[in-house]
Amino acid sequence: MTELLHGLDPIAGEAPQVLILGNMPSAMSLASGQYYGNPRNAFWRITGALFGFSADAPYPERVASLCTHQVAVWDVLRSCRRVGSLDSAVERDSMVPNDFAAFFARCPTLERVVFNGAAAEANYRRLVGTPPLPSVRAPSTSPAQTMRYEDKLEAWRRALTG
Repeated sequence: MTELLHGLDPIAGEAPQVLILGNMPSAMSLASGQYYGNPRNAFWRITGALFGFSADAPYPERVASLCTHQVAVWDVLRSCRRVGSLDSAVERDSMVPNDFAAFFARCPTLERVVFNGAAAEANYRRLVGTPPLPSVRAPSTSPAQTMRYEDKLEAWRRALTG
């Protein structure tokens, strides 16, 4: 049987306004205990460009910068079974969502949800329901999403600024 994987704790500062939701951390991210741990994932490059920090800064500094800019990061899935890192490899009947009711209650300053890719949005809607806040889907920052970086960056700029 495939190993049961458990996600990471959310990144959330004092008063986040935007919640970025991925689907489930990659194998590299889980191994390092850091969101978007695959160096080929464009997440840190994009957020660094948009919020003015280095994508190569130490992880705690990148996290602090997101929190300073009132951005929270989490994933839809608390746990699942998956071989590898692709969203398409997640065993559908093994998906358990995070406790979003508690998270939204704890973070009443949230104004928007940005889904990092189609799988995150689809699984949130299927397992949790309609987000209680305005939401938008941005293109996945995963290297499996073959959109040009400049196009991803512009789409993320629009998603994060409304």
